[in-house]
Amino acid sequence: MKLVWLRNDVRRLDNPALFYASEAQQGVTVVVTLTPEQWQQHQDSPLRWALWRDQLNSLLPQLAELNIGFRVLQLHSYDQVADGLLALAQSLQADALYFNYEYPLNERRRDRQVCEQLEAAGIQCQGYHGELVLAPGQVVTGQGGMFKVFTPFSRSWRQVYLQQLPEPLGIPAIQPDKPEQEPLPDDLGWTALSADQTAGHYCIHTWPVGEASVHQRLAGFVQQAEADYASRRDFPAIPGTSRLSPYLAIGAVSPRQCVQALKSASPDERWLSSVWLNELIWREFYRHLLVAWPGLSRLEPFRPEVDARISWQHNPAGFDAWCRGETGFPIVDAAMKQLLATGWMHNRLRMVVASFLTKLLRVDWRLGAAFFMEHLLDGDFASNSGGWQWAASVGADAAPYFRIFNPQLQSEKFDPDGRFLATWLPELAALPVRQRHLPGAGQSLGRPAPIIDYKAARQAALDDYQQDR
Repeated sequence: MKLVWLRNDVRRLDNPALFYASEAQQGVTVVVTLTPEQWQQHQDSPLRWALWRDQLNSLLPQLAELNIGFRVLQLHSYDQVADGLLALAQSLQADALYFNYEYPLNERRRDRQVCEQLEAAGIQCQGYHGELVLAPGQVVTGQGGMFKVFTPFSRSWRQVYLQQLPEPLGIPAIQPDKPEQEPLPDDLGWTALSADQTAGHYCIHTWPVGEASVHQRLAGFVQQAEADYASRRDFPAIPGTSRLSPYLAIGAVSPRQCVQALKSASPDERWLSSVWLNELIWREFYRHLLVAWPGLSRLEPFRPEVDARISWQHNPAGFDAWCRGETGFPIVDAAMKQLLATGWMHNRLRMVVASFLTKLLRVDWRLGAAFFMEHLLDGDFASNSGGWQWAASVGADAAPYFRIFNPQLQSEKFDPDGRFLATWLPELAALPVRQRHLPGAGQSLGRPAPIIDYKAARQAALDDYQQDR
């Protein structure tokens, strides 16, 4: 018997752990470990775990068709995982545990503890890089180290990809016997999952789960929308992005499947210069960085010398207004309202609100990163912390500190007709389009006054950064 431990890889296709475990034809049982106390410590979004649960439930009938069993270990924290998996493996007389790697430090420590304990008991452990196209250590500088800048990393990534041409794996082999399948508890042992019915309702209808639905979305994007992605992706009121990030976050689709679909839809080599491919490579870049610099998992800045030049402000009132979408800057507030209502935010707006918090309010980027993780449907530690460090100018290949987004100009440029603003701040729909973008727009209709003066706040941030420390 082979035991397959599913984590952020709830899919049947291109799942290395599941595929290679099934090759032995000795029987396969899938297990998930539910650790709600750990999720809470990691500030995970309940909505993200609800999507994970729904996707897993859609996977179980497919596993049953392959005669693959399913077990649930209800635990509390990572410290209990090794004991739980060892006991299950011994009860099933499993001789091997298969899994796909995760890259944050806590997860790597947990996996190391699991492997040490199981292998001491004679149970083989086998891990795979199913969450990446190219494994850490495969994309390196000429000196054999990790890149610190994205552009040369992306160039080298493409070269290594073309040398290896990795392709997605197919359907796992049908097993000779049909083991037991336990039901998955609806709340995953975490009552927070039922806390937000509004966002949950939105999630069900906007992010359908299941292999067919996810791959239909992927195919539709690469065949119809990807060609216009570069010109449309920054406009939040139009469907210009792939909207695959939640599925990538829980592993309902693999990045290798995304690259393969992109390549298959391209009539020539143009796919190699795709802006969307660049976004997938950014995702890989942040994971490779986590492995090369473990301090990033402890929320240490990649560029501490920049972090040290910034006097982060204790500003609970400003942070609270930002969290609630009540800053008086329409594009910031509309974006935050979208996040609170749906668990998702357009990527251009993530940069805008992060710049507002870290540069104009000078609130520590870690607070913003934690708030995002608590609410994002596509919450992903590597990409989220990497993106926040980028916005705060303390990360790898980050924006220079003097790059501070002007919320009004961003709004006028990327929501020119004010449609996104009117959707999430309906009070503004009564205003002429040009007025919707202004700081303090709609005060007579109940919207708040601006909590800062943009020009003064921008200058204060630049002056603070330029001081000797």
